[in-house]
Amino acid sequence: MENEAAVAALAALAFETRLQAVQLLATVGDDGLAAGELSRRLGVQQNTLSDHLASLARAGIVKADRQGRSIIYRANPQAVRDLVLFLSERLGANARAA
Repeated sequence: MENEAAVAALAALAFETRLQAVQLLATVGDDGLAAGELSRRLGVQQNTLSDHLASLARAGIVKADRQGRSIIYRANPQAVRDLVLFLSERLGANARAA
């Protein structure tokens, strides 16, 4: 992971609603949830949630797939693992240098 991708992922996760959406999507697994169902479960207006989901998708934290008239969102666990690894490697290198 490059610095730019890490910054985008961290920025995308820096909103409580976005973090809650990722947590919810992680709990439902590969089935994912339609945007409307996510909106209902999180208690967030659908147009507001749409902006949040778009940011998460641009950062690669969630994946969006069109199924008919719905967009199904799924968490992307690999993107989160990559971010954690990126941070761990840099923090580990700084700790060893100190």
